[in-house]
Amino acid sequence: MRTNLVYDLPTRIFHWLFAILFIVAFGIGTYVSDESASFPLHMLAGATMAFLVLVRIVWGFIGTQHARFSGFALNPLDLISYLKGILTGDKKRWAGHNPASSWAALIMMIIALALASTGILMVTGYKKHIVKEIHELLANGFLIVVIMHIAGVILHSVRHRDNIALSMVDGNKADIAENEIIPDSKKWLGIMLLVMVFAFIGNLFGNYNSPTRTVNIFGKYVRLGESEEHQKVRKERKHQKKLEKALADKQIEIDGAITAIDNSGDSGASGASGSH
Repeated sequence: MRTNLVYDLPTRIFHWLFAILFIVAFGIGTYVSDESASFPLHMLAGATMAFLVLVRIVWGFIGTQHARFSGFALNPLDLISYLKGILTGDKKRWAGHNPASSWAALIMMIIALALASTGILMVTGYKKHIVKEIHELLANGFLIVVIMHIAGVILHSVRHRDNIALSMVDGNKADIAENEIIPDSKKWLGIMLLVMVFAFIGNLFGNYNSPTRTVNIFGKYVRLGESEEHQKVRKERKHQKKLEKALADKQIEIDGAITAIDNSGDSGASGASGSH
């Protein structure tokens, strides 16, 4: 019976909010043009992810037994043993995060902070093209880890008949030692986390200026893209360059036609002179 509580509510809320925010940020970043009015949602979702990770880091030191980083199974030998066990059918149970999910969680949190850092550098204009390449590489790396994590959860569940995904919903697992069970789910702290996250999101949207595409974060204005005025100027410059190129191409055609006429006239004159 799955009646042994191992994951507190703040940990579970972090897990699902983190997943949702990544889907939003990655989806918009991949399929929405950066000139679109909705593109800043990509950066707002990324900022919220970073805030959430910072809160999770704090909880990783002061949280319940299996929420703490000290409870993560990060020994490389444990990871190797766990992966071998998946293939051989070894049914060793981990009360908290197993080695694969421990590494996946840690890597995803690190990448999320790196994505936020490169995102900030991009909007400040610092080596924009290089930083953009790094940002996209990190995003794709994050996606790969997510896919591997989901595949691992499915494989574990099928191989061991242990629905570990469900434990991130209700916090419970089966056949857990008494000393591994946490006394309560920290319900009120979970509610506080939700309030904090939604307050942070509300603050971002409340301080977001759509025409200028800037947001006030802790007293500092951050640009989340080109303002409408800058977009207009850039489009006008782009249109002007197209006109200049078209005129230049036309001039080349005219010059070519004039040259052809001149050459034709010279040939005619040469022929007339030869007949005399």
